[in-house]
Formats: sequence, structure tokens, C-alpha cells
Amino acid sequence: MTVQTPAKPASEDHLDRIDRNILTALAADGRLSMAELATKVGLSKTPVQARVKRLEKDGYIRGYAAIIDRERMGEGHVAFVQVKLSDTRSAALDAFNRAVQSVAEIEQCHMMASSFDYLLKVRTRDIAAYRRVLGERISALPHVAQTSTFVAMETVKDR
Repeated sequence: MTVQTPAKPASEDHLDRIDRNILTALAADGRLSMAELATKVGLSKTPVQARVKRLEKDGYIRGYAAIIDRERMGEGHVAFVQVKLSDTRSAALDAFNRAVQSVAEIEQCHMMASSFDYLLKVRTRDIAAYRRVLGERISALPHVAQTSTFVAMETVKDR
């Protein structure tokens, strides 16, 4: 009788210690040059470039972005919105998921295993702007039955 070990998650199949170090370094500073990255992970530039290209191709690195000071951009008001849908069949979930993409003020949208269906992170200029977004955009999304808002008073950690 052979005993099968559980399959490793896909992320563990192809990543070694150096790949993980590359990902950690780039997550901290996506503007590192290949030479700087090579020094940090203990390889020469050419193998690091090849690994980064593979990590990008395989979807471990989905992109690079600047971290913007949202407060200075006039988007300092943060609200978290619990959304309960009237219908949670696949077609309704798909319709909600598609529609959420068109609301610029929704920064994040997470489907939840909870007493509500989605948790949204919404950024606006102020509470008045948030009220308009909630009333005109979020409440009008497909199948929204109920919302509850929690306003962030201060951001303690934002990675």
C-alpha cells in the first residue's frame, strides 16, 4: 500500500528560497535595479533577471506600482462597507463582481464567508462625497439588499 502525501499548493511547487527573497525584496521596493536585487539575494544580475521574468510570467509578480499618499490626493476618507446581497447565486455574484469594477471609489472588494457577502474599502474626499457614492453608486449595484458602513478614524498600518 502506498501512502500519498497531500499535494503542495501551486505556490510552493516552483518557489525556492531565492525566489521568495526576490519577491520579498521587490514587495518592499519595486524600484530596485537588477544589480541591487542581485546583491540582496546573493546572485549575479543575469540569473536574477531570468528569475524575475519567470516570476512575472508565472503570475507571482502581477505588476509594479507607486505608493500614493491618498490624503494629499484628496482621497483621505476611508470607509469599509459590509454589503449583503438579495441573491447569492452565481449569476448574481458575477453581476455584482462586474459592476464593482466600474466604481472608481471602491479600492478593494472582498467576498466574505460571514453574515454579509462582501466587504468594500471605499476612498473619497470626505463624508459628504462618501454619502453620495453610497447612495448613488454602491446601493445601485446589482442585488444589493443592505449595507453597513464603518468609517476609519486613522490608518495605523497600510502596507
